[in-house]
Amino acid sequence: MFNFDQPIERRGTRSVKWDEEAADVLPLWVADMDFATAPCIQQAIIQRAMHPCFGYTLVPDDYYQAIIQWFWSRHQWHIRREEILYTIGVIPAIAAILKATTQLGDNVAILTPVYNCFYNLIRNAGCQALDVPLLSHAEASTLHFSIDWEALEAALSNEKTTVLLLSNPHNPVGRIWSADELEHLAVLSRRHGVLVISDEIHNELTCPGTRYVPAAPVFGAMDEKPLYVVCTSPSKSFNTAGLQNANIMIRDAELRRRVDRAINLNETCDVNPFGVEATIAAYNEGLPWLDNLCNYIWTNYAFARQFLGEALPELKVADLQATYLMWVDYRSYTSMPSQQLSRRLIDEAKVWFAAGSGYGAAGEGFLRINLATTREVLTEALTRFVTWVKTNC
Repeated sequence: MFNFDQPIERRGTRSVKWDEEAADVLPLWVADMDFATAPCIQQAIIQRAMHPCFGYTLVPDDYYQAIIQWFWSRHQWHIRREEILYTIGVIPAIAAILKATTQLGDNVAILTPVYNCFYNLIRNAGCQALDVPLLSHAEASTLHFSIDWEALEAALSNEKTTVLLLSNPHNPVGRIWSADELEHLAVLSRRHGVLVISDEIHNELTCPGTRYVPAAPVFGAMDEKPLYVVCTSPSKSFNTAGLQNANIMIRDAELRRRVDRAINLNETCDVNPFGVEATIAAYNEGLPWLDNLCNYIWTNYAFARQFLGEALPELKVADLQATYLMWVDYRSYTSMPSQQLSRRLIDEAKVWFAAGSGYGAAGEGFLRINLATTREVLTEALTRFVTWVKTNC
């Protein structure tokens, strides 16, 4: 029904992913898919574009109902309309929340390695990032990551720590945090009076047999005044990041008022009219496309695991539960810093993987590989990588 093997020429389209380096470089770095978005989204945008005026847009009832119905039917998460604040993206959303809830010099705890933009957001809010490295253990060539609860409680008990910024599912290690883990996080955050901001932008990109667990139902079930905020967007799951649209879910009315004010103060409250239409179409009609996408990503992951395992058996790869990002430990082959390795792969192998050190000190010695591309591109990129490693390491 949906052909994810169909190549789409993205060079020359002002693509951040494809046009930033030379034309002979295969880019598997930024979290951006090479697939056409769902046909229902394309049609919704085309229909809106037929009207020639693109001024400021009202967000209709249909928008809220699409979100509410999606999360209830998919995840048994009941969201009331008043809990939803819309904005132009998850990154601006987190920026507004931090500015609304922290003071200069506060600590923001993060489970590392973690999405590199978290560091920028924390710094720009005048706060300090407090790294809590994840624990890892290997079973053969597979890496498994878990939370270091003792280290996390020490970080949350620090009198300067006011926020835990969570990636759920986790970018880049691909973990879905379980209900038990989220419940433990809720207990610790409440014990120490720490707000949890949960970035759930990768929520629908799950592998077969796994289910994303929203933080809100778990946290909300434990307290009448829960300290949590959830940020979501269809942008990663439906490849619509350029349409700039996201949502913040906040149960507590006073916290919601403060964040809403921060969104307006930061001038991030006027959303793209195409983003509104895309969100409605994605949540109302996009499920068949999404299911097929997730299956394709999983087969790409299984293929990449087998390909690398046969060619470079000492590589270790994180167990992928969600996202389309493969986290690879290359330290058995070289001690080269990841930024240097990434640069050399671009210049010499003509393939671009993200350097692990960009995700914090705990990411050194790793590469992040984007699997959301055609099998043909993925095969060629991995072939170039393997050839380079065998020649140079």
